[in-house]
Amino acid sequence: MRRLFIPLLFAVCTAHADEVQVAVAANLTAPAKLLAAAFEKDSGHKAQLSYGGTGKFYAQIRNGAPFEVLLAADDTTPAKLEAEGAAVAGTRFTYATGRLVLWSAKPGYVDDKGEVLKKGDFKHLAIANPKLAPYGAAAIEALTALKLLDTVQARFVQGENIAQTHQFVASGNAELGFVALSQVMQDSRIASGSAWIVPAGLHQAIRQDAVLLEKGRGKPAAAAWLKYLKGDTAKAIIRGYGYEV
Repeated sequence: MRRLFIPLLFAVCTAHADEVQVAVAANLTAPAKLLAAAFEKDSGHKAQLSYGGTGKFYAQIRNGAPFEVLLAADDTTPAKLEAEGAAVAGTRFTYATGRLVLWSAKPGYVDDKGEVLKKGDFKHLAIANPKLAPYGAAAIEALTALKLLDTVQARFVQGENIAQTHQFVASGNAELGFVALSQVMQDSRIASGSAWIVPAGLHQAIRQDAVLLEKGRGKPAAAAWLKYLKGDTAKAIIRGYGYEV
């Protein structure tokens, strides 16, 4: 009897472990990996993460993609999905507020006031598609507020999403670009290159919302993942990448 007890106990403990399919905004890639590892350790559930642009995720969800939770780069897409019946009403909340940064892979290239934009000694300025990417839209708002949009617009190199935009700058194909602070921050500091954190008052707040999708309704792992995002461990991880929580 004693030899049978341990496997039976193990089966009971793991029977409730589940997996949640999560669509993750590209700007959250680095912290999401840490979140998934901590979530699995603490809950026993596993988060299967897919990264991409929020606009594309919206189209995929509306076309039946198997995602159960969306971590968006904005607050409008989750609200729209909720209004259209593709997300569960009452589950939407802001898990982070993002910060926009002007970044170059070259140390000393971007000054701490963003004056490099006025000097104009660059050929390419990377920006995410403002029609699909909230960080791209925020960059347009900031340049408009600075009265620089007309001056620099001809030098735009447009990324499909914020991940591709970051790659343009990291590879040197663009001397500088507007990316998410989370993409260039590690251990609460700029990891490499040079950067100017764009003042929040130059653009609308980049509120990033999470929402339970219809395919996640009644799924324990999906509910657990959303609850975990509201906890202290998740908040500490997200804050460490420059987000406001």
